Amino acid sequence: MKKDDIINFVNILKETYPDATCSLDFETPFQMVIAVMLSAQCTDERVNKTTPKLFERCKTIQDFADIDIKELEDIIHPCGFYKNKAKNIKLCAKQVLENFDGQVPNNMKDLQSLAGVGRKSANVIMLEAFGIANGIAVDTHAKRISNLIGLSKESDPSKIEQDLIKIFPKEYLKDINHLFVWHGRNTCIARKPKCDICPVNKYCNHYKKRI
Repeated sequence: MKKDDIINFVNILKETYPDATCSLDFETPFQMVIAVMLSAQCTDERVNKTTPKLFERCKTIQDFADIDIKELEDIIHPCGFYKNKAKNIKLCAKQVLENFDGQVPNNMKDLQSLAGVGRKSANVIMLEAFGIANGIAVDTHAKRISNLIGLSKESDPSKIEQDLIKIFPKEYLKDINHLFVWHGRNTCIARKPKCDICPVNKYCNHYKKRI
């Protein structure tokens, strides 16, 4: 796509999904970290049903470090992979306390040093907790959309992210993070993309091959 097409592409998606924002509920940066961890292989809706009890039980980062792991597992059980997530949550809390003076770091390198936080999660935390968009969180939606449209031929999320960063101007990165999630959930659906009603199908290689 040419630069004008890129801008138009983003604007069409913004008009289609004017309410596109993060759907995870949180109040503090560390709550955002926890919510993102729990969202792995789990819906945001399920996470939002689980975190109120968790955040009521653990009001501080120290509370997360101190909570009995069995109690933590019981609380987050509905989110799946609860044993591994509970282990990462407790370790992450200790790392923030010991390595960062109790403050969630606001840079990609330090965030990725935390247990349970990979590049995708770090991108989400940077954007939602600190309002900084240095990259794009390539989840299943971003990967699918990028491949179908033709924005990237890669399968590795980090390589897809680099392709997208080259295509979209930095000022659009914040929008793309949210818009791809909403477009993937509502239109470019995994099992059966709604290509005929897709607002950006004129830019899509997959759609062009169908017609």
